[in-house]
Formats: sequence, C-alpha cells, structure tokens
Amino acid sequence: MFDPTVFENLKVALENQLYDLDNLTGEIRVVGRTDKLDMALMSREFSLRFELAEEGQAAAEIRLYASLKELASEILEIPGEKPGCVLSLIFELPVSDVDGQCAKADLILRSLWQSAEPPVQTLRFVYGEPDIFLNTAELRFNRKIDEDQMEDLPDLIRHALQSLRELNAV
Repeated sequence: MFDPTVFENLKVALENQLYDLDNLTGEIRVVGRTDKLDMALMSREFSLRFELAEEGQAAAEIRLYASLKELASEILEIPGEKPGCVLSLIFELPVSDVDGQCAKADLILRSLWQSAEPPVQTLRFVYGEPDIFLNTAELRFNRKIDEDQMEDLPDLIRHALQSLRELNAV
C-alpha cells in the first residue's frame, strides 16, 4: 500500500470542490480536465477549466504542477526537503478593445488577488479576424503549496468565481 502524494491529495480536493459546484449547485460548468504524467520530465500536471453557468464568456483554469524533484523528495522521504506543488490560475476572455479591456482585467485581478504576483496577460487572434482577441491572464503564486493549504482551497475557488463574474463584465 502506498500513501498518496501531496499532488494527489490536492488534486482530489480541487476536483471534489469544483465538481460539486458543477454537479450539485450548478454554479459552474466544468468544460475541460487534464491529468498529465510527463514521461520525459517525470512531472505531473493537473488542470480543471470551468465557466460560470449563468453568464459570460470568460473561463478559468486551475493548474497544479509537481516536478520530479518534488515528487521524488516526498516518495523517497529525503530529509530536509519539504515537497509541494505549484498552483496557477488562468483566466481567458475575448476582448475587442485591447487597451481598455486589458487594463480593466489587470485592475480586477490585481485587486482580487493582492498576494499573487501581477497577472501576465497574453493576447492572440485568429488571422483574418483581427477584431476579436483572446486574452489569457495568468496568475502565478510565489510559493509552493501542500496539504497545509488544503483549507485555503475553498477561498481560492471563491476568488476565482468572483474574478470570473467581474471579468465577464469587462
């Protein structure tokens, strides 16, 4: 018998909470799920993508990542190592007024996620349709998380939902 890793425990907690918001309350729609084992890097990545059920075009994705070093230090119980995972949030929304809407998105994300690093916004468009851009805003956190932050996940998800509500109004 083996003990689940920090990555597995956090993944299951995120899945449970987000799928409850989809299946039980109907507040969100889960529209994508990825669970990867990268055999070249021996790393793990998990993500769930979701939208608000009742409004807007913005989508959010919560990503969890564990490197080989993190996984190995936990499985091998290396003394002095504190295993954890990297968590990031990605928000996507279509924009037509790049300067105005991106500035609003930046203001919204900075005000709601004060402890996070500034959001990194990336724009792309389909050739031949330059009037609509897809804005991808990524929030990266400056520390690893582990089971000690498990009780913070509901607040993180509430903030993500609030971010979606406000980004839908941009």
